Amino acid sequence: MTYVFKKTGVLIATLLLVSLLAFLAFQIIPADPVTMMLGTDYTPERAEALRRQLGLDRGVLVRYWDWLSGFVRGDMGVSYSYAVEVREVLRGKIAVTAALSLLSWFLVTAVSIPLGIALARYKGRKLEQITVSLNQILMSVPSFFLGILLTWLFGLVLRLFIPGRFVPFSESVPGCLGYLFFPALAISVPKTAKTAKLLRSAILGEMKQDYVLTAYSHGNSRWMVISRHVLRNALLPVVTYLAMSLADIVASSIIVEQVFVVPGLGRLLIASISNRDYPVALCIVVMIAFVVVVMNYLADLLTQAIDPRVRLS
Repeated sequence: MTYVFKKTGVLIATLLLVSLLAFLAFQIIPADPVTMMLGTDYTPERAEALRRQLGLDRGVLVRYWDWLSGFVRGDMGVSYSYAVEVREVLRGKIAVTAALSLLSWFLVTAVSIPLGIALARYKGRKLEQITVSLNQILMSVPSFFLGILLTWLFGLVLRLFIPGRFVPFSESVPGCLGYLFFPALAISVPKTAKTAKLLRSAILGEMKQDYVLTAYSHGNSRWMVISRHVLRNALLPVVTYLAMSLADIVASSIIVEQVFVVPGLGRLLIASISNRDYPVALCIVVMIAFVVVVMNYLADLLTQAIDPRVRLS
């Protein structure tokens, strides 16, 4: 229980620090949001009046405290660009990014575990060097570059989808998931390769343990030893990595959404920063940071639950 309380305290402190740093960062970015909002109607008098209206004439820490207290209550402020509440701007975008992230994570989990087991099971075969080399190459390919290749191949050459023509959930759920499959594939391929390599290494490491020799002495085949004895121990680092990878997937979606023109949080974040719409950009940054920190927190608790030895360390 002490371990949980300690991790929870670190979680809260990290989130507060991230929100403060993000808030301060948006205050020092060049260009004034008031100037952007007024455009050609800018006059010193109008700028001063709008600055008072938005509360920008107050101190930075005072504004941060007002924003933080409102955010905790669910009041995210008002968008400078859309003149509506930030949560209204984010409502549809969150669902799109969440669907893309969960689909990517599902592909990573569904493919990497069988692949990692196969790579470990067939160690020493003729194809081992080829598969290991290919896996290493896939690990090194950036998601955004892979997204460009997938857009060219499946969108422009094979015409399995129309690049840039996103299908909303409201129009067709299968159509939406079908479009999201390709950006999810771009995100998941490098992480699938990493997870498969991690599982392969964990299995091969466990195969050197004494209990494996005992299992072989009882007449078990290599596959039976891996599936019945080795896999459970080898999955511990993989489960932890998969829990942490969901946070990485959410962060990766910011770039991949630009490539596939997916109207999620990533595209909205880039547009908000360009338009100096700081209330929207700040909320997106804090939400992404929240996902990253919470998933790492849950991964730590999951590791402790799976392996009792963590409690002793």
